[in-house]
Amino acid sequence: MKPRQILLAQTLLSAPLAAGLLLSAVIAHAQPVQGLYIAGEGGASLNQDQRVKSSANFPDGRDRWKTGAVGIGSVGWGLGNGFRVEVEGDYRNMGYNRLVTNTMTTKGDGRRQTYGVMVNALFDLDIGKPWLFPYFGAGVGYGWTSTTASLVGHNAAGGTTTQRMGGTYGNATYQGIFGLSFPVPWVVGLSATAEYRFWTMFGPQSHGVTSTGDIGGTTAAAAGVSSTMSGTHKTVTDFNHSMMLGLRYEFNPAPPPPPPVTNAVAPAPQAARSYLVFFDWDKADLTDRARSIVNEAAQAAAHVALTRITVSGYTDSSSAHPGQKAGEEYNMKLSLRRATVVKAELMRDGIAGSTIDIHGYGETHPLVQTAPNTKEAQNRRVEIIFR
Repeated sequence: MKPRQILLAQTLLSAPLAAGLLLSAVIAHAQPVQGLYIAGEGGASLNQDQRVKSSANFPDGRDRWKTGAVGIGSVGWGLGNGFRVEVEGDYRNMGYNRLVTNTMTTKGDGRRQTYGVMVNALFDLDIGKPWLFPYFGAGVGYGWTSTTASLVGHNAAGGTTTQRMGGTYGNATYQGIFGLSFPVPWVVGLSATAEYRFWTMFGPQSHGVTSTGDIGGTTAAAAGVSSTMSGTHKTVTDFNHSMMLGLRYEFNPAPPPPPPVTNAVAPAPQAARSYLVFFDWDKADLTDRARSIVNEAAQAAAHVALTRITVSGYTDSSSAHPGQKAGEEYNMKLSLRRATVVKAELMRDGIAGSTIDIHGYGETHPLVQTAPNTKEAQNRRVEIIFR
């Protein structure tokens, strides 16, 4: 495939990729980076082979560079809605390998340094994971390439030529950016980043060259006579790929989003956990009012989770039988009869008798403190308690 066709294919492939990234930005929510931030990153820099239109005794071919290093520092401003803009300074440094051509065997030395300033626009994505925020963007700017390198070439005829390249070339640049940020939980505003950048400078880039030697292996060359030529070394393409790790610090990090509001269902009112049933003096039978209270307790028991029902009977301090000891014994039996009557009523209302415990406490534990041998309606009672 011809170089022009390769460039066209790369352009066509990048179009759906950019459309997909834009679509994902619309679908996903933004991580609200807001206010001033700074960032720095560094890593590996790899250049694709550059198409070369050479001169001064060297044929056309492709420059091949060794893997180098890249460092980038930036200052930016987050808009709080996922978008942010930044200004960056960048530096790349890589060693020269050789000129790839079919007519010569070559070996290169030296290096090239690229530096520049760019303005970037980026968008951060919220994918629902608090520890990971992808982002992408693009930038434009201006850069300079400074080259100081040498090249030794040997052809099939035995000729050898040495070429020295040097100079600085400047032109407009642009780049595409894709990265991942990982918020550092123990430092508010700090994020670690992992990033890829595709960077290129418009060309052709032109550097001066001086060649010494004879490519043809002529008689003059065999006699030790060499020639010197000057010319240019023009590179038509300059595609760079950078993989970096870095840190970003926000000076005014956005507060975490509030928890989602849900339509909370109001809790159902809790049924009463105890009921009081009152009795007439010296009676153990249920009045209509007492029976309705027992029925209410039975209905409530069917709608609450419980394991036991305790039914406790009481009397007041008076007694139908004179004498303290006789009166206390009578009241103890009366309180137990009252509890038994309430249990029977609960069972008639559908409560299993095995879940009901009954007790008789006589005139002990009064609700209202009274003098001995005093009639008090609130003390003549049965308490129904859910456990």
